[in-house]
Amino acid sequence: MREKLAHFMAGRNGNDQLNLFLYAVDAVLLIAGMFVRGQVGQILYAAFFVLLGVIYFRMFSRNLPKRREENARFLRWRYRIAAAFKVRKEKWVQRKEYKFFTCPSCKTTLRVPRGHGKIKIVCRKCGNSFEGKS
Repeated sequence: MREKLAHFMAGRNGNDQLNLFLYAVDAVLLIAGMFVRGQVGQILYAAFFVLLGVIYFRMFSRNLPKRREENARFLRWRYRIAAAFKVRKEKWVQRKEYKFFTCPSCKTTLRVPRGHGKIKIVCRKCGNSFEGKS
């Protein structure tokens, strides 16, 4: 049986990170559908089945370049969100030693030591200078 399944899945997409994320969203829809009654619950169940169909379509698809591009877009999106949270965490950890400014020209985040009073800040990326109180 294992050989038959492996032969069937040869050349197909299978599970990737996007499908695993969609499984998690699908589980949330199913659980929410159990607790919500009426028309909203029916919509949640319908969304559950539609998303389950999308998951199986992606899993059994033979169009590997398209599925890989979808997964790559998802991974880029996930990386941007994770990086944003990482920056927030680093700012929070360093909040006592450093003050953070945003360059008005290029919107780059700049870090300067605290306790130096009013200082002139020069952006390393674009060279713009502005004043701020550290």
